[in-house]
Amino acid sequence: MSKLERIDLEPALVLHARPWRESSLLVEAFSRGHGRLGLIARGARRPKSRMRGLLQPFIPLLLSWRGRGDLATLTGADTEGRFPPLAGSAAIVGLYLNELLLRFLHRHDPEPVLFDHYLAALDGIAHGSDPEPILRIFEKRLLEAAGYALELKREAHSGRAIEPGGRYRYTTDSGPERWSGDASPGVGVSGSTLLALAREEITGRRALEEAKYLMRSIIDERCGGRALVSRRLWRR
Repeated sequence: MSKLERIDLEPALVLHARPWRESSLLVEAFSRGHGRLGLIARGARRPKSRMRGLLQPFIPLLLSWRGRGDLATLTGADTEGRFPPLAGSAAIVGLYLNELLLRFLHRHDPEPVLFDHYLAALDGIAHGSDPEPILRIFEKRLLEAAGYALELKREAHSGRAIEPGGRYRYTTDSGPERWSGDASPGVGVSGSTLLALAREEITGRRALEEAKYLMRSIIDERCGGRALVSRRLWRR
């Protein structure tokens, strides 16, 4: 039998929580040193539980747990600070980030660098920064962490460097190829947008729109066509 794991005061944020049994919560969290986690918060829905108001998204926490396997028992939760409250469209953007993490990360795979990027993205959204470049850069970094790194600097088959003035077709499984004007599958995108995404410096309306369409297409394919709930909320 494997040893019972005990972790104390691990930096983490809640991605999602739902009722479990009569008074508990089933929590999906993202921690800095242990990756995505499934935790049972026993009694967290009771009126006098000190964890009742803490186990929700966008609150930096220090979590403690014990157990082994896919579900451990949460033994403590302390706040490590707060972002300004996310409301309206900002909250939906935050939920979109959470949903991506739930879709792409496996449990117990540490991703400390991505965790820091996630905190930075939430901080930018909470302080009113334009969410579009924040989302595109986070999507790029998440795909890389999940093993789906994008080729943004060279043509997929020839290996030629992407030219800023060129026009390309990007397919999810192969990458960019020079567009010949035919109806080949893939997403049309300019070389300047690919290079801007590679540099993580996406500015200008055209580049932001092209990057959004490109990333949406790639994420949809990697999700196997399963719709993202947060996108439906945004449309409403």
